[in-house]
Amino acid sequence: MAVNEQNYVDEAEKVIQRLKNLKKPNGYAVPMVTMTKLRNLLAMATDIYNEIMNQNTEKLSEDICSRIEYLRVRFLYEAGREEAVKKFVEEAELIDVLKGIRSSKKRYILFHRYMEALVAFHKYHGGKD
Repeated sequence: MAVNEQNYVDEAEKVIQRLKNLKKPNGYAVPMVTMTKLRNLLAMATDIYNEIMNQNTEKLSEDICSRIEYLRVRFLYEAGREEAVKKFVEEAELIDVLKGIRSSKKRYILFHRYMEALVAFHKYHGGKD
């Protein structure tokens, strides 16, 4: 999946729909990631977003790029701690999206909007804590 400015909202909805319909081999539903966990992931991304929005250049500083790399580590850590988060991160391809940012302000803004859309659709489709 390639997330871009024209499709990130639709892609976010598709991800949440697929997660909502996931079944285990025994037929039981796979637990959905909690709203609290999603908000925590979004909060980590928002800290960087707020700093980026205060920059006047398109190319991100080395410090910001380092923080984005650390964000990727945190997403992986959270995915390793909880199966529902792992399914969410994998289905949304968040690690690949984060890798694709490199030093582009525009790509980070797109990533953040994609995260917001994922949270919004999770809530809209009945996501709970």
